[in-house]
Amino acid sequence: MSILKEDIVRSEDAGVAQTPSLDKKPKTETRRTYQSVLQEQVNPFRTSFLKLYGCLFIAYLCAATNGYDANTFGGLSAIGQFTSYFGITSDNQGVVVALYVVGNIAGCLIAGPCADRYGRRFGMVIGSIICIVGSVVQATARNLPTLMGGRFVLGMGASVVGTAGPAYVVEMAYPKYRGVLTGAYQTCFFLGTIVSTWLEYGLNFVVGTPQWTWRLPLALQALPSVLVLSFVWLIPETPRWYVGQGRADRAKEILVRYHGDGDPNSAIVALEMEEMLDVISLQGSDKRWWDFRDLFNSRSARYRTFLVSCIALFGQLDLPPTSYYFPLMAKTAGITSERTQLLLNALQTPIMMAAALSGLRWIDRLGRRKLLIASSTGMSLSVAIITACTAHQAGKPVVGGAGIAFVYVFLVVFAFAWTPAQSVYPTEVLAFNIRAKGLAYLNLLSNIVNVFNTYVPPVAIARVSWRFYILYVVWDALGALVIYLTFVETKGRNLEEIDYIFEASNPKKASLETESPEGKRRT
Repeated sequence: MSILKEDIVRSEDAGVAQTPSLDKKPKTETRRTYQSVLQEQVNPFRTSFLKLYGCLFIAYLCAATNGYDANTFGGLSAIGQFTSYFGITSDNQGVVVALYVVGNIAGCLIAGPCADRYGRRFGMVIGSIICIVGSVVQATARNLPTLMGGRFVLGMGASVVGTAGPAYVVEMAYPKYRGVLTGAYQTCFFLGTIVSTWLEYGLNFVVGTPQWTWRLPLALQALPSVLVLSFVWLIPETPRWYVGQGRADRAKEILVRYHGDGDPNSAIVALEMEEMLDVISLQGSDKRWWDFRDLFNSRSARYRTFLVSCIALFGQLDLPPTSYYFPLMAKTAGITSERTQLLLNALQTPIMMAAALSGLRWIDRLGRRKLLIASSTGMSLSVAIITACTAHQAGKPVVGGAGIAFVYVFLVVFAFAWTPAQSVYPTEVLAFNIRAKGLAYLNLLSNIVNVFNTYVPPVAIARVSWRFYILYVVWDALGALVIYLTFVETKGRNLEEIDYIFEASNPKKASLETESPEGKRRT
């Protein structure tokens, strides 16, 4: 094992962190050593890991912020007093819902630079403050424009925390458990949805439905942000961010504490430091807030950006967002009881969380590609059945009920693979110097898709009914094909090694080989 010294020198020509005492080894040897270290048995409940899990949970709360909104408005739209107070109708409901997404898009402009220039923690702080402001505005709104303004501000903040949070998790996660720990980020999306949906269902039993029964859910949307803002000061910045700032000594301290169990001579710490110093640039585009060129300025960069785009396109445009429109879909299926609609809306969240937690077990065993291909295929089949049931449900309550049942089947199939993959895969395929901006781009594209998928469905379903769902049948099937043909496999490789995969002439083929393409090239 090579010995890493603390003194780091900057290379003006290469712009990367280097150490004159670092014995360079062939990458095939480094990969074999890395794999052997990962195969070592470690206690997942040792003290240093428990501290690491606590740090990661603070970042997980950023996902809960988005999750809370995802179902809050869907439930409130089923409450007659709420919609009548603000004058929300089928004509303007899509616009009100979409303003949160528009705010997400606006927030993407500052999300990447915040997390790059000042650190992942700073991005979580700024985003949380914005979310709290937006929650206060919408909870105290007396008219529709104020409510819409609050949703826009809230969306901006959610975008900022949604960029900093997953970047923090993937860069802090222990390599052996990176898939599980990073996938758990998006799974915690359901912490927010469970609280919001069941709170709304419970408040529906309050006689007369006074204003506070729907203002309380709007106000509690600030809760995840308040918790983040309270505890973010107790967690460290990521070691990769410190290496990118030329502070390798501080990066090693953090790795020793959380990955090495306090052992400064830990093999995994030495390997991680070696890879980071070899790959992370001190003069990369992450130091220039305005520079997004590294997302598109090379073949490998464009390939990475293409994969991130696919996660946004096939992960968002898969079915009308049930979190917002489940009550509408239930009504279309013949379920008219307001309380029943709220109950069905609430049930989807714990079911999806259970499915996502189950998927975490397999994401590192089967790999990202196999899970996503199987999931997209199952989603297409589920939507086809939903479409058929919706087309023939008139006067047949059993058929309508079967359609709703397959909505739940769809949600399970989606959450099992796509929920963890939406946080794992983009953070893995993006290189460090473009990770924050790449995640901001992911949020931007996801929310552009969401604008369409939020605003269009209520109008389209009202006009063409079940025929609109055919779009999703075809799109989900196309997603399975694209994943099979183009997605690289990232299972079992460290973040820096994944960078070398994209230098191969055929990254997908190279990623499926046991030996890394970079190692073959240098031996």
